[in-house]
Amino acid sequence: MAGPVAPAEAATPYGAEALAVAASKEGAPYARGAMGPKRFDCSGLTLYSFRKAGKQLPRTAEQQYEHTSHVSRDKRALGDLVFFPQGSTVEHVGIYAGHDKIWHAPRPGTRVRLERIWSKNVRYGRAG
Repeated sequence: MAGPVAPAEAATPYGAEALAVAASKEGAPYARGAMGPKRFDCSGLTLYSFRKAGKQLPRTAEQQYEHTSHVSRDKRALGDLVFFPQGSTVEHVGIYAGHDKIWHAPRPGTRVRLERIWSKNVRYGRAG
């Protein structure tokens, strides 16, 4: 259903800018350990995007999860971080783009892209 963004999806101050930065990197290749501006891994993309928006994040997805305020699915907002846990750690992170989609750098051999959240086992975090 297209239309205005629901109030629960209203952008946070840093999140709106970070989301725009991540979207501007569409097509950038994945590279393990890369933090931009031309190549990224998952947490490198989120770190870079939030840094450009004026907010510092730690380096890894796990550290970023620990550094954010955790929010429930029904309170998530555009620009929130979406974390994908694997066992007791967080293995992947992207930036929430609305309509159950994230901007992320998926894995080796792929490029930064917008993709539907593929798992129900995700956690949400808000930077600052």
